[in-house]
This record gives sequence, structure tokens and C-alpha cells, in this order.
Amino acid sequence: MRTQTIAGPLPAREHLPVGTAGQPVLDVVIPVHNEQKDLEPCVRRLHDHLSRTFPYGFRITVADNASTDRTAEVARTLAATLPEVRSVRLEQKGRGRALRTVWSHSDAPVLAYMDVDLSTDLNALLPLVAPLISGHSDLAIGSRLARTSRVVRGPKREFISRAYNLILRGSLAARFSDAQCGFKAIRGDVAERLLPMVEDTGWFFDTEMLVLAERAGLRIHEVPVDWIDDPDSTVHIVRTATDDLKGVWRVGRALATGSLPLDRLARPFGDDPRDRELAGVPSGLARQLVGFCVVGALSTLFYVALYSAFRLGIGPQAANAAALLVSAIANTAANRRLTFGVRGRDRAVRHQAQGLVVFGIGLALTSGSLAALGAATGDPAHSAELAVLIVANLAATVVRFLLFRLWVFPDTSPSVRNAR
Repeated sequence: MRTQTIAGPLPAREHLPVGTAGQPVLDVVIPVHNEQKDLEPCVRRLHDHLSRTFPYGFRITVADNASTDRTAEVARTLAATLPEVRSVRLEQKGRGRALRTVWSHSDAPVLAYMDVDLSTDLNALLPLVAPLISGHSDLAIGSRLARTSRVVRGPKREFISRAYNLILRGSLAARFSDAQCGFKAIRGDVAERLLPMVEDTGWFFDTEMLVLAERAGLRIHEVPVDWIDDPDSTVHIVRTATDDLKGVWRVGRALATGSLPLDRLARPFGDDPRDRELAGVPSGLARQLVGFCVVGALSTLFYVALYSAFRLGIGPQAANAAALLVSAIANTAANRRLTFGVRGRDRAVRHQAQGLVVFGIGLALTSGSLAALGAATGDPAHSAELAVLIVANLAATVVRFLLFRLWVFPDTSPSVRNAR
């Protein structure tokens, strides 16, 4: 069984050692439930393919999910006949439960799974796991929706698959193309950290795993596959779709509240030692600038609306201070979560207090601009006040970003501390 170590971020990716005697590099899991008919030809075909084409040691694990037919007996016979095959019996159903159980106890550095119907062309297996072995990627998935994929299936399943992936893109901002293809792989060191965060035990397991990995910044490699639909599939489409939508809601809520410790999955910039010796190179600067600009634009609109509302009842200085205070609190909270990726409630009060200091600097700039306008024109028009305040806020934005980045939300990852 793996020893779970969750302290600190993941190390840099490296090419996996392949010379360890007796230890397979790849463990392919086939989760099954009542598949006595298809199991043996599937395993024998996969075993023959790996024996002929895979250059490293491998293992095939049949994970029986509480089958009530002869599936368990067939699996035991295959394990006794083929030395690279083993069988595991689970007394509860659930594809996600089967994968979590087998992957968590496997000693192989690369873990994969595929459906028993072998709908995916096996020639895609080596391209699937090669980026994980080389250290290029953390996870790999087969994609039926890539341009070069060749897929044979009915219009109903085609529509459901594309609609589901559009839902993931719209609700969870997922960038991978195919969440449900039963052809995936993951590095063992990543699985050790990632699997405890995945709650689902059924069909949504794949999607949840991919979304969390992507949000944590892990690299997901996609392989176009040739895929032929299994007309005898026993998957209950309506129930599965309902469970998937419930999972989307749960994961979206967890990501929005910052309750997941995704920092445990962080990777260093690269595996070249020189990457750790480059001083003064900000981490994620481009992404943070984009996030800060988006939050800043929305905050400015919010501020202008508040100022216009407050100005109906009070003077310009008081309206400016009140509008800036409210928008500053919202701005700090949004930048904390969206721009600088700080999740959870830890140090939230401290961050808001520091944000109020930054607010004070912005207040000084904007109030000074209003005072200068009043001294120059006597009784400025409302439109002139707004124009001056917007310009002053743009100037304060530069100062705000630098203070947020260097003081309020500094990058305290080990690689950055070493560079400093």
C-alpha cells in the first residue's frame, strides 16, 4: 500500500525509472460489473497487445464491482492463467470506488484504466501513457472529440457527450475536451495526492478528478482515439446524467468556497535546475495580470455605480470614501480568490485589513484628485468628477497590484522562496 504523504507541493516531474526488477511500470485497471461474457476476450486481447507492443513491465488488474454472475470466477481464472493479470473483488458497486481502491494500493508509477468493451483502439495506449513515463504530463485522457479522432456511435450518445462537455466548459471552466471517455491514465505520485480529494465513487469520478487536476495547474495530455460504440452497453444514461449534474454542482460549490487544498498538487515551474536559480522571475505574472484587470474593471464599474448613488445624498468626498470602501472590500475578496488563488478562510481577516491599507492609499490619490479639481474649477460638474476619479483610480490600480502581489498575497511557494 502506498504511504500517503501530503505535506508540501509535488516535486518537479522526472522521467520514471524503468529498470526496477519485478515492478511493473504500468497498471491497467478494468472495472467490471456482471461482465462474464466480455471479460475474458477483453483481458486476453489487452494482454496480447501489451505483450507485443509495450516496452516496459505491465500489470492488468480486473476490479470486480460486486458482480452477481460468474465475473469473479472468470477473473480468478485469468489471474491464475496469465502471470501479468490479477483480480480484485469489491463488495460495493461504483467505477470510481474500484479505481480509487486499486490505484491507491498499486505500486506501479503509471496507473490507467479502460472499459471492458474495449471501444477504444488499443494502439492509443502507448501514446496515452508515454507522456506520463517521460515526465511531460501528470494525467492523460483519450478524446473522442478531437478533430483527428474517428468515432462510430449513434446520434443520441453523440449529442449527450457533447452537451455534457459543454456544460463542464460553461459551469466549471473545464478546458479538456472529453471527460467521459473510458480511457485514462495518471502518474502514481499525482494519484497519491489527488485521489483523497475526489469524493465521487461512480461515473462522475473521472470528471471530478480532471477538474481538480486542471484547477491545480497539473498538465493533462489528450490523445485522439478511434472509438466504436458498444451497442450492448449497460450504462443507464438518464441516471448517470443526473448524478453527473449533481457532481458538477458539488464540485463547483467546493471550488467557489475554496474548501479544497489544491496547493498540495502544485508543481514547480520546470525540472531544469536553472529554473530554481532565476531570481526575480514572478510566478504566474501573466495570469495574475489578466485576473487583476478583469476584477479591476468590474470593481471600477461597481465603484462608479456606488459613487453615483451616494452622491445623491452626500458630498463628493464622503461619497468617494464610502464607494471606495465598499468596492475595496469586494475587490480584495475577489482578487484573493480569483487573481492570487488564495482559498479557504485562513488569514482572510488579515488580508482584508491589509487591503484596507491599500484602500487608504487609493483614497488619498482619489481624494487628492477631487480636491485639486475643486480648487481649479470651484463647482465641477458631476461628469468632470467621474472623469477625474476614473483616471485617479487607474493610477491607484498600478500601486494596488504591486502591493497585493508583493505584500498582501506574496507567493510563498518553496521555489519562489529559494529564488529570493
